[in-house]
Amino acid sequence: MTELELQQYLLGEYPQENARCEWKEFKNLKNSFCGNEKDDVISYVSAIANMDGGHLVIGVKDKTLEIVGTDISRLTFNGQPANTQSATFKLTEQCTYLSSEGLSIEEFVTDDTQKRVWIIHIPKHLPRRPVLAHKKAWQRIEDSLVEMTGERLAAILEEPIYNAKDWSAEIVHDATIDDLDEVAIAKARQMFKKVHSRIPAAEVNDWSVQTFLSKCGLSRNGGITRATIILLGKYESAFKLRPAVAQVTWTRRDANQDVVDYEHFTVPFILTVDEILSKIENLTLREMPGDTLFPDTMKQYDDYTIREALHNCIAHQDYELQQRINFVENPGYLYYSNAGSFIPGTLENALRNEEPQTYFRNECLCRAMVDFNMIDTVSRGIKKMFSEQWRRHFPMPDYEIDAVKKKVVVRIYGNEINKRYTDLLKTNDTLTLWDCISLDAVQKGRAIHKDVAKDLLNRGLIEGEAPNYSISLGVAKDTRQLPSYTKTKGLDKGKLRQMILQYLENAGDEGAKRDSIYEYIKDVLPSNKTEEQRLRSLGDLLKTMKTESLIKTDGRNWFIL
Repeated sequence: MTELELQQYLLGEYPQENARCEWKEFKNLKNSFCGNEKDDVISYVSAIANMDGGHLVIGVKDKTLEIVGTDISRLTFNGQPANTQSATFKLTEQCTYLSSEGLSIEEFVTDDTQKRVWIIHIPKHLPRRPVLAHKKAWQRIEDSLVEMTGERLAAILEEPIYNAKDWSAEIVHDATIDDLDEVAIAKARQMFKKVHSRIPAAEVNDWSVQTFLSKCGLSRNGGITRATIILLGKYESAFKLRPAVAQVTWTRRDANQDVVDYEHFTVPFILTVDEILSKIENLTLREMPGDTLFPDTMKQYDDYTIREALHNCIAHQDYELQQRINFVENPGYLYYSNAGSFIPGTLENALRNEEPQTYFRNECLCRAMVDFNMIDTVSRGIKKMFSEQWRRHFPMPDYEIDAVKKKVVVRIYGNEINKRYTDLLKTNDTLTLWDCISLDAVQKGRAIHKDVAKDLLNRGLIEGEAPNYSISLGVAKDTRQLPSYTKTKGLDKGKLRQMILQYLENAGDEGAKRDSIYEYIKDVLPSNKTEEQRLRSLGDLLKTMKTESLIKTDGRNWFIL
């Protein structure tokens, strides 16, 4: 091929950089093959293998795929000149756990300019075996090569190995149908008919208990599975699961995080979930959507969301870790935690995945919960929770995934954190779910990716400098949140004059009443004074600033000069 033909070929076969494809110039492989960690060939091979495998194109410019060629004349292995075969062997030597099956190097040398390009074809890592380079596991996040995150490591370590056992499908040898709760079985049968409406209800009613359990995959050869006990077992049958713990602890805490009430719940979870959720003080709220004067009423927590989160804890709990599921009711938010690594690996995977989850920790339990309309297996539950919070103009759920401790925490919010965020969701119908997730991170003071921040800045939704972004002034004015906005400017709270000047400057030609200024600075006025004394102090300060020709008044509003 000529240089131009090779470039066109590469553009057709490897059109863009992503987690499966990387373009690197690497003009001289002598120093770039096994060189500095994070910036050499073996680091990129590790990163690509640790996703789904892919390709590393060497000897081309980033972004344009302009052919620059790579020099291997001084690259040697064991004193011998390098070639594609010896380089392939060297990769398996330098990259721990890299499979040789599917690993190859394709070489192209242009006919007209004699430039050499290597394409390294990299297989996916072996199950539960992250590929190491420089004794570290690497991955690609956006355009950066980074040391592997705990979430990605956990996802690899939790990958299924063929013939791996499903704990929930194991038979409880001393359990019989007498260990099952009749009311729970009746509820399960009712929900099964609802999910499988194509099966005549009369036929389902005629099934014996044993037949019904078999149809749901909860019984094998007449034996009772652990999943059966978890969902349908009598209270005392939970002891037959020992040393595993099948228990949900509900706790209510006050604003000081003191425990004011608690209760432990156990099997059958198909019934006790309703008992647990009945403990929640799900208040009725009056919402003002947009600028309407007619309020709508709604519950503090969406029923689907609070059930889905708890059902997920039960379905995906690693019962062999012998820990309880915790469900804590706090003023303004609900806290859930369960033991076990997060199967999708990262929250982004769970939200972006367009395919059903292919692996479940408790396959038997999860399939039965699907039959009983408790969860789904098409990977829509978590995304729907986020969508429901968006629809209700509430903060997004928080996920904390601890790969080391094998713990997943979820927080569901039942009130607003920042009114500017809430009003923005009400008034802007162009936002996407990902916009809302990013803006939610901003309102919670969390970092967002530079590309996401750039997009939000360009659209006028946020302003400021990384990492201290805030909702833009234009949005703040539109939603009448000027006091709240100005507080985010980071002024020294001891400099009351500067704060007042900043506030009036943001208010612009409209000016501001004394009460509005007071609402803005009252938190930094002396706390040992009464409100009347604070108002008098503010009045004296405004008069002084007027005397100094810093501000003026028309008798109703104050203005900056």
